[in-house]
Amino acid sequence: MQPRSLFSLAEHLDRLSKDGDPLEVLAQTVEFERFRPLLTRGLGYSDGAKGGRPAFDPVAMFKVLVVQAQHNLSDARMEFMIRDRLSWMRFFGFDLGGSMPDENTIRHYRNRLTESGALDALMHAFEQQLREAGYLAMGGQIVDASLVPAPKQRNTQEEKAAIKAGKSAKQIWRGKPGKAHQKDVDARWTIKIGGKIRYRPDGTPLPQIATPVFGYKSHISIDRRFGFIRKAAVTSAADSDGRQLRRVIDTSNTAGDVWADSAYRSQKNEAWLTRNMLKSRIHRRKPKGKPMPERTARANAAKSAVRARVEHVFAHQKNRYGLFIRTIGLARAQAKLTLANLVYNFDRL
Repeated sequence: MQPRSLFSLAEHLDRLSKDGDPLEVLAQTVEFERFRPLLTRGLGYSDGAKGGRPAFDPVAMFKVLVVQAQHNLSDARMEFMIRDRLSWMRFFGFDLGGSMPDENTIRHYRNRLTESGALDALMHAFEQQLREAGYLAMGGQIVDASLVPAPKQRNTQEEKAAIKAGKSAKQIWRGKPGKAHQKDVDARWTIKIGGKIRYRPDGTPLPQIATPVFGYKSHISIDRRFGFIRKAAVTSAADSDGRQLRRVIDTSNTAGDVWADSAYRSQKNEAWLTRNMLKSRIHRRKPKGKPMPERTARANAAKSAVRARVEHVFAHQKNRYGLFIRTIGLARAQAKLTLANLVYNFDRL
């Protein structure tokens, strides 16, 4: 019986490259080293003079968060996958059999970046890379929001009232630190109305499906020309879309057109857009108790043809990244969604 021939590690990795390793493409497309100063500053790394175990390379750990966001993995599962996937080890720069981050290290690293605000700085830094590559924000911008669910909370009426009053988890569950640690007082319930609005011949709307959702809301704006996410915000699921319009408008866009659905139309928003020399392409609402005028319906349909592009962004994030908030609190939810937005831009580039 002849012994089986074994490929060396180098030959095995070479075969992965020939088969088309997507992480190699990502490494060639995004200049990860340009993020190093921001990552080092955000993490507060010391010079090592006090001794102790050397920290993992900040760029390598940032790549860990990127791949984790792409595959919607928990910290524990990510620890296993780093050790299991040779192509991932190569992308991160880890040696087979060498030291690799565990789930606590991954969580600690993400929390440090969250607390220091470094993730927002990384988003701005990548925006600069896009500009240098010629991907300027052009053609106007499209604004929308999407609900992102979180684990449902089971609270009493008194606890719900305390949460709405703005009390912290420690104040509500005094003497129960374990329970308070697991309670998310920033997420909220809302009702998601699904499907296109359809009307009877007399102009009255047909019933729509209403689904309760607990969690957060991701607000974004993309440029019409290239479809990159240029601005973003995160709120509880109950926050109004229209109130976030000013937060997600990108004033650097070379065109002044702004597309959005009717939830963003209000006198205040229209006046603000006019003051800032922006042209509203926001959908108009149906007059109350009257059928939709044909002219308005045609105008809305033309706007929808443009606005639909932003729906593709949310579809990509939800289908590929499986967006779901596992963490507790608005700050960590914002970190999760900022990473999802940054990784989407990586994928699109």
